Amino acid sequence: MKEIDGFRDENLHAKWRGDIRPIENVYIGETFKISIPDSSTKQIMKDSSTKSLKNIDGSKFDMAVGPIYVKGAKRGDILEVSIKKIETANWGWSAVMKDFGLLKGLFKERLVLWDISDGLVTSASKNFLHGIKIPIRPFLGVIGTAPSSGEYPMIPPQHFGGNMDNKLIGEGSKLYLPVNKDGGLISFADPHASQGDGEVCGTAVETSAKVTVSINVIRGKKLNFPRMVSKERGNGKVLVTQGFSPDLLQAAKEAVKEMISVISDYGFSKDEGYVLCSVAGNLKISEIVDEPNFGVSMSIPASILEAERS
Repeated sequence: MKEIDGFRDENLHAKWRGDIRPIENVYIGETFKISIPDSSTKQIMKDSSTKSLKNIDGSKFDMAVGPIYVKGAKRGDILEVSIKKIETANWGWSAVMKDFGLLKGLFKERLVLWDISDGLVTSASKNFLHGIKIPIRPFLGVIGTAPSSGEYPMIPPQHFGGNMDNKLIGEGSKLYLPVNKDGGLISFADPHASQGDGEVCGTAVETSAKVTVSINVIRGKKLNFPRMVSKERGNGKVLVTQGFSPDLLQAAKEAVKEMISVISDYGFSKDEGYVLCSVAGNLKISEIVDEPNFGVSMSIPASILEAERS
């Protein structure tokens, strides 16, 4: 199996652009493994402290492993990214930063270290969240394809994906991204061991990971925003749409319109889709801190749409 080492600086990039030279080529359907550093890009270590935050270079946050060229993928196609396995490190971190997060400016800076083992995340910071046990639910905060033109920063999510911070992009899920340049030029970053919807303090349980993926290509369809098929507690397999916008209400509208489009693919009218979104869909703020764009997702149990209708 092909392995890509994201801990090598030459395999990382700090902007979304379409002219970055690919670090590797993969075939359609090929399974490969990627080693991905944490969101600080190796700046925060297991022995770091709150004082270490003062020396963090923010321009290195969420540096992505890639781009990876998918042979046979053409502009106008869709990449279907299957996340087969996510193996996190045995430790992670979270942080309160003075200029980041939903309630920025209200709390003093703090670095929190975590132990990750036996399916649980527990605090490794003295006298902080002692006794709390959080189930490990690993996912990738960043997966994106290259834009057709221009240059974009890493932090805000974009129409081509990027820093979506959607906890449903986990093991066993399939993510659908637009191909804006031949080869797709896909990149990966920002592994999380666990996160709540919204990621309100600005960080999840940040960690490094080894991720096993494969990529297929779908032709003849168009995406306005990334979509996925995932698993959701209590609902099983779910279909998920997303919307990104500097306006949270607009992001919610985009997520709903995208879901109506998905439902119409099952033979329903748009007004039927609108009602179904209201009675069976779940609208969530998936990410509210990656300014200037916020992320809203809508999920609906696949069983409702895939059930045999008489």
